[in-house]
Amino acid sequence: METVISDFSVGLFIWQFVSILIFALWAFCLIDILKNKFEGNEKLIWTLVVIFLPVLGALLYFFIGRKKRLIEE
Repeated sequence: METVISDFSVGLFIWQFVSILIFALWAFCLIDILKNKFEGNEKLIWTLVVIFLPVLGALLYFFIGRKKRLIEE
């Protein structure tokens, strides 16, 4: 049996778009953590939070963690 999907599915398109956005946010946060400096063990903690809680961890880092990174002079 061959199944051909010829109809455009709005629900599937939205699901794929949201999934790509979530993955992009997760990857951005992980790269940002690894590129910047933090005090003490904060880099390790943020890395673990973003890896083990992908959506929630990325959102927490984006809104809270980015303010805690050290500014390089």
